[in-house]
Amino acid sequence: MELSTYENETRPITRSCRVLGTMRPEYKTVLSREALDFVAELARRFRPRVEELLTLRRVVQSRFDAGMKPCFKPETAHVRNSSWTCAPLPADLQDRRVEITGPVDRKMIINALNSGASVFMADLEDSNAPTWSNVVDGQVNLYDAVRRSIEFVAPTTGKEYKLNDETAVLMVRPRGWHLWEKHVSVDGKAVPAALFDFGLYFFHNVRELLARGTGPYFYLPKLQSRLEARLWNDVFVWSQEMLAIEQGTIKATVLIETLPAAFEMDEILWELRQHSAGLNCGRWDYIFSYIKTFREHREFVVPDRGDVGMTQPNMAAYTRLCIKTCHRRGVHAMGGMAAQIPIKNDPEANDAAIAKVQADKLREARDGHDGTWVAHPGLVPVAKVIFDEYMPQPNQIDKQLDITVTDADLLALPSGTITEAGLRQNVNVGTLYLEAWLGGQGCVPLYNLMEDAATAEISRTQVWQWIRHGASLDDGREITPELFQQILDEELSSIERAVGAEAFAAGRYREAAELFANLSLDKHFEEFLTLPAYELLRETPQA
Repeated sequence: MELSTYENETRPITRSCRVLGTMRPEYKTVLSREALDFVAELARRFRPRVEELLTLRRVVQSRFDAGMKPCFKPETAHVRNSSWTCAPLPADLQDRRVEITGPVDRKMIINALNSGASVFMADLEDSNAPTWSNVVDGQVNLYDAVRRSIEFVAPTTGKEYKLNDETAVLMVRPRGWHLWEKHVSVDGKAVPAALFDFGLYFFHNVRELLARGTGPYFYLPKLQSRLEARLWNDVFVWSQEMLAIEQGTIKATVLIETLPAAFEMDEILWELRQHSAGLNCGRWDYIFSYIKTFREHREFVVPDRGDVGMTQPNMAAYTRLCIKTCHRRGVHAMGGMAAQIPIKNDPEANDAAIAKVQADKLREARDGHDGTWVAHPGLVPVAKVIFDEYMPQPNQIDKQLDITVTDADLLALPSGTITEAGLRQNVNVGTLYLEAWLGGQGCVPLYNLMEDAATAEISRTQVWQWIRHGASLDDGREITPELFQQILDEELSSIERAVGAEAFAAGRYREAAELFANLSLDKHFEEFLTLPAYELLRETPQA
């Protein structure tokens, strides 16, 4: 790696790596010369493959648009049919019965690590709006959390937050391959956000983590194929080699949250077998991906989001295939997110929400999942008591499912209806989420659910699909651009009344509604809403 220099006290630069975002004094540790050199070399070596894989995604989607369907690939049947297992799991990843997720702000990290969960997944992806300050502050916070020096004092109450003696195991989710960190350039080009997030965290923390008896553990989002898993594995191998870390030290759980990836679970585990910590059923992005994959096909128009539950045949096939595959290969099959949050001052509504969580976690534990996700500390004991009862041992990897899942099982259309209430929910929630995201907040409590980018993706993708194919509401009305615009205007007025005229004017509600409308009405389907939205977030590059 090239030696780096500082152009001045506020402008870190290597011979080929330049920071374009604001450089604050507290960033000088995580954006050190050596760390930037490491990120620069990651980008230089692996960015061409990222670009190739993104091109391949577009090629494959064009084939889906033309009528091809995802399937179990005959050319990799030997991987699916042969006997092999992944490398053994480290001791502190054996028991993952309850995992809590959330963004990387300072208070959240402390509360999540103290929550009583087995694992905290610190999220630089869907629950983190990637402003420059959010991204780098998150790295600072993770740096301090690893060293147990992280503290926070609430500015309004003076309440102090510190880590307990016992905390959850820390895992980190970098951004997906499709995203770019445009506040940092290498050789004049933006850095793949996944490499920026991974590179900084790994470079600064791997030795400290190992010294404390744990390791560098990751969640990998949005993968669509074994080739994307292979790229991550090569990144891991190179990174460990460069820092003289034993191969296989890194462990990563892949979120199966795209429909194409569901047909390559074995292959993804095979590519990462030295570094694998299993798979996770990322249910919300999976629903989004199902709609996106078949966006040009009227016969795959999906009903209201609320109808697409985990007992739908296609969703049940997906989760059980995950369990079967992971257990056969000796790793964890993690369940999905409980998006509910405790409801204060309404015991009846709170009881109903808790009952939904209990039913969901009971299904997961009985099916054979080795753990589950929650979005709020208050739900940790709710999920834990169920897994404690049905999984008294650290995991149930020894539970082998004797099932067969076919292409048709995974492709089955969920049943249900399309209603005006469902259309309004998509418009309302999508607008409110985008407004918060544009304001730098990526994890947003709305109507007693914790929403992130994945659920916003479902909202705008459903509206796009319904308009595209002239779907009808259950009362017979066609969902036209005019009906959508009418409902958007009505929901925006409702939002203004709810938040108040002053807060509405101070916020970015109209901008969010315009973005939601553009995404919903454009003839060209935007692959991820965070791509155009990011352009409204990023700082203007400094000279």
